Order: sequence, then structure tokens, then C-alpha cells
Amino acid sequence: MTESKAVILGCSGLTLTHEEVAFYKAERPWGFILFGRNIAEPDQISDLVASMRDAIGRPDAPVMIDQEGGRVQRIKPPILQAYPSAESLGEIYKADREKGLRAAWLMSRLHAFDLTRFGITVDCLPVLDVPVPGASNVIGNRAYGFDPETVSLMGQAAADGLKAGGMLPVMKHMPGHGRGMVDSHHELPVVDVPVDELDKHDFVPFRALNKELMAMSAHLVFTSIDPDAPATTSRKVIDEIIRDRIGFDGLLMSDDTSMNALRGTLGERAANIVAGGCDMVLHCNGVMSEMLAVVKEVPVLSGRALERAKAVEAGFQQADGGDEAALRAEFNAMWAVA
Repeated sequence: MTESKAVILGCSGLTLTHEEVAFYKAERPWGFILFGRNIAEPDQISDLVASMRDAIGRPDAPVMIDQEGGRVQRIKPPILQAYPSAESLGEIYKADREKGLRAAWLMSRLHAFDLTRFGITVDCLPVLDVPVPGASNVIGNRAYGFDPETVSLMGQAAADGLKAGGMLPVMKHMPGHGRGMVDSHHELPVVDVPVDELDKHDFVPFRALNKELMAMSAHLVFTSIDPDAPATTSRKVIDEIIRDRIGFDGLLMSDDTSMNALRGTLGERAANIVAGGCDMVLHCNGVMSEMLAVVKEVPVLSGRALERAKAVEAGFQQADGGDEAALRAEFNAMWAVA
């Protein structure tokens, strides 16, 4: 693991090309991420995950996916059942707090049953962003609610369900994407709100879950903290807010390097992410020319980033041995009457 680079990469299709195998072997990414373009049928998913790990000679390399439920669910029916959005779970919570928390835990526990059978070990969940009126729909119904307490409690339940199933969660999008008025996939959101107001609202869920092992950064500018750089590339945001004020000392990965909220070439973006203080650069789309540019700017893991990566690898728990059929029936009945 000491030879791994501080990068998480995607791939282009349903199987690895010879070029991708050689590239991964040479560049030694720490982990991988899957998207819908990589999904066809169950055996194919398992084979792809195994081939990724084989390429770098690390059978325990983290393989992650965005399997939230709702509109962000990379593995869809008929392979896996369709799951409700976080907002829908939040509606259960509004009606019955304990039932809502149980629903959030159950859905994550079912994600773990679903994903671990393919060899996937990390789910980029929970979304801890707290939207405000008028915010871009990029978060929208991916949020558990519009108040920090709901988001904190539901997010913790979701994270705990994944861990009970032997997976690890990734909190997103730190230190908070709920005030983004534009979609950071396409342009840079700018938030003009005093830091004390952010502290009482946006940062609360991340502080509540600050002992989790992984988080993903937000591509948006907080003018009251650093008017010149989005959080992902801002040493000020990462050191003073994420590490200090929020108190998160786990592995911080960037959101996707290819999103247009970031400026510059792919290489410049990767270099800025590293300089800003993220432990890991995430590149998702599997485009070889972009990956080549990114890895040139990414260092071998060392120092605190290496320690945090090791903590992640040591942090997987054995699954709790729960009865999948019973838990699925409980969740489906709960959801049917919600």
C-alpha cells in the first residue's frame, strides 16, 4: 500500500482494456470507482471489480460506487431493486422519528448486501448537505431534509447500516453543498454567507459525523472563508474549516476532477487538489487522456494521507450476519406504506 498513488480512478466500459490494465499496473491507484457505464449484469460486475484489483495486485483495494437510492443509483433494476431517495426517507422520519432512522439504516444495510456480493466495499453515502430554498437541484431530493438535525441523525443511521454490512461510507459533500445555486458538474457555485451562519447550519451534520473515516469535498466557493478557490482546492477551507472547525481527520477525497466547477487543465486541477490538502484525487469518467494528465500530478501516498488511507483499510468491520430476506421484507413493507 505504501506504493499506491493518491488517486481513485474509473474505467471506460464493462471490462478493462489492455491499455487500462497496463496503465493501472504502472500508476498504482489506491482505489477505483464504478459508474452506470460499467454495469451490465451481475457476473460482469464481479469480474470487472476483480480485474481492477488484479491489475494493481491488491485484493483489498477499495472499490466504490454512488449507490444512494432515488436518482443516484448506479446499479439499477433488474440487477438490484430500485430504492427511494433520501428525501423520501426523510418524509418517513418527519412522521415517525424512530421509523425514519430505522428506514435509513435498513436501506444502507441492504446496499451492503447488494454491493458486497460484487466485491464493492465503499458506498459514497450519506449525503450530508442541507439544502436551502432556491438551491440547485444537484442535491435536491438527495438530502434527508432541510434542517441540520434531521440530516445528521439520518446520515448517521445510513452510515451505520453500511458499516454493519461490512462496507464503509463516504460523507459528501464536505463542508456542505446545500447552498449551491448552480450545478457544480457544469459551473462553479459561489456562496456568500458569513462563516458563523455556515457553522450553525451547513457544517453541523459533518461535525456530528466527524469520526467517520472518509469524506468527499465540495466544488464550491465560500466567499467568507476563501473567495478565490473552491473548497476542494482551498488550503484555507480544508485546514481551518474541515480539519479544525468541523474536526474531521479522516481521508478527504476530492469530488470528481472532471467537473466543470474546477478551472484549468485536468493536470492543473489535480495539482491544485493536492496542493489544497485533499488526501486523494478522484477522477471518474475513465477517459484515458484525462487519467494520464491527472496521474502525472498525483504523488505517492505519504505522511498523514498515507496514515488516513491505512486507517480506512483497517476500518472495515465483519458484516453482522443479518438475515437479508427478513431485513428486505421489513424495509419493503415500511416503504410501501410510507
